[in-house]
Amino acid sequence: MSFSIGIVGLPNVGKSTLFNALTNLEVEAANYPFATIEPNVGVVPVPDRRLASLAALEKSEKIIPTVIEFNDIAGLVAGAHKGEGLGNQFLSHIREVDSIVEVVRFFDDKNVIHVSGKVDPKEDMETIETELILADLQMIEKKRETLRKAAKSGTHDDLLRAQIAEKYFEALSAGKRALNVKLTDEEQKYSHEFPFLTRKPMLYVANISPGPFSPTSGEDIHKDKKFIALDCKLEAELTQLPDKERREYLLGLNLQMTGLEKLILESYDILNLITFFTAGSKETRAWTCKAGTKAPQAAGVIHTDFEKGFIKAEVINWKTLIDCGGYQQARDKGLLRFEGKDYVIQDGDVVHFRFSK
Repeated sequence: MSFSIGIVGLPNVGKSTLFNALTNLEVEAANYPFATIEPNVGVVPVPDRRLASLAALEKSEKIIPTVIEFNDIAGLVAGAHKGEGLGNQFLSHIREVDSIVEVVRFFDDKNVIHVSGKVDPKEDMETIETELILADLQMIEKKRETLRKAAKSGTHDDLLRAQIAEKYFEALSAGKRALNVKLTDEEQKYSHEFPFLTRKPMLYVANISPGPFSPTSGEDIHKDKKFIALDCKLEAELTQLPDKERREYLLGLNLQMTGLEKLILESYDILNLITFFTAGSKETRAWTCKAGTKAPQAAGVIHTDFEKGFIKAEVINWKTLIDCGGYQQARDKGLLRFEGKDYVIQDGDVVHFRFSK
């Protein structure tokens, strides 16, 4: 199960600096190398200190973290929805990702030209949001007409689809994101038929390098938005340090992790993802699934045969397993439990799936 995040922003805001920093990142105790799929796509390990603890307990030969994909998407300019700049390329690439990280420039540097001639975070964010809304509006205008005609049949499904289209059309026409449209439980069943850009979860990165960061810059720009402040230039330099030196630097600042690691975890979080583990002498491995995933579907993340032949899952919380000192001790205390098809996997579960071949 692969999840991807698109890094977007106006030109010269630090997108490529951030992406390049991510490509150089090495997570402690992780032997899953950074992989470049294309020049602008990379797979990054998700930092998780629990892995090392479980691996030490099991004396595992290998440690394999779960991963997340980052895409460095072409810079956007005003008029992108009409094809301005690399607008068509930008929109086609952003449609393919699961969520968006928008890099916003908060630093002032005379040597780095701003596309609009001045540094204004609020205006930059409004430019991108407007382009995404206009692109969605173009899509719903066409879809709305098609659904209106189909609704003349009078069938319940067609009428409901037309009703949903009207809701989205009204919201987008008013400059609101599709994510803000409230659908009924019945309407939610058809939501996948409306793949709006503005329905994708977003995380904003305030690039403060090398200038000062003001949390009030741009007048309430944080309202209803998830922000993380990063010095992208500094983060890129940190990734060049050996792991020991990087950890010593963080320790000196009384920090638990780098800004990049925080970004990866926040990106993971906005996708509503959780991590479960498999642990043994050969390998300790982290796996990703959506929150709310049931045991058979989680087994399918490992291998489709596991889901098809699912019988039950032997489950224990990672911390409970470590506190017990191992599987056998946990069994002796009755803390390892068997769960069936309706069990919902929890973040931090260590699972052994039983399945028929």
